Amino acid sequence: MKKQRISDAVIHRLPRYYRYLNDLHDKGVVRISSNSLGSKMGITASQIRQDLSCFGEFGQQGYGYNVSELRSEIGHILGSDNGHRLIIVGVGHLGHALLQNFDFGKAGFQLDAAFDISPELIGTSIRDVTIRSMDELEDYVAQNVPDVAVLTVPQSVAQPLADQLVSLGIRGFWNFTNVELSSEDPSVFFESIHFVDTLLTLSYRISQE
Repeated sequence: MKKQRISDAVIHRLPRYYRYLNDLHDKGVVRISSNSLGSKMGITASQIRQDLSCFGEFGQQGYGYNVSELRSEIGHILGSDNGHRLIIVGVGHLGHALLQNFDFGKAGFQLDAAFDISPELIGTSIRDVTIRSMDELEDYVAQNVPDVAVLTVPQSVAQPLADQLVSLGIRGFWNFTNVELSSEDPSVFFESIHFVDTLLTLSYRISQE
């Protein structure tokens, strides 16, 4: 049987479901209806049911969803229990902030190492993650085979670096370089974070008066 193709829109809503269900779970909520969940998230109950139906049968008529069970199921769909391994390349202000403050483990990722060219940073540690020289990057990736690279490097080196990492077997990139990266390999995926885009979206919304 041919595997169903899930739309990007559904895929991008799944982390929102997971985040809201985590919050509900932490508050001790045992069950919730699609209407209540939709009201909290600002989407329709029918959209929730349609999204979840892409992955199987969830919930019971007249009962709703068991929060803990649905949270676990969506986490599994998202791969948060796969133990993905991750490295950060570039430990300037943004890379340092991610190392210092972002809880990768909460998303199911194990942060293994970070890399930079600065002699002042190489050999130091941030939250028990050692910052290594870029000269070690190729050997490290070949030996440890991380799944994802977080890129916080200058724009001028972003695509060549991504190409190098793809050739070493990395399939996922969390891209903060403000450059649209690409690969001819269809099994390689990029999630690009553009701060200006979100700020301009906010600008549009507050300007529509």
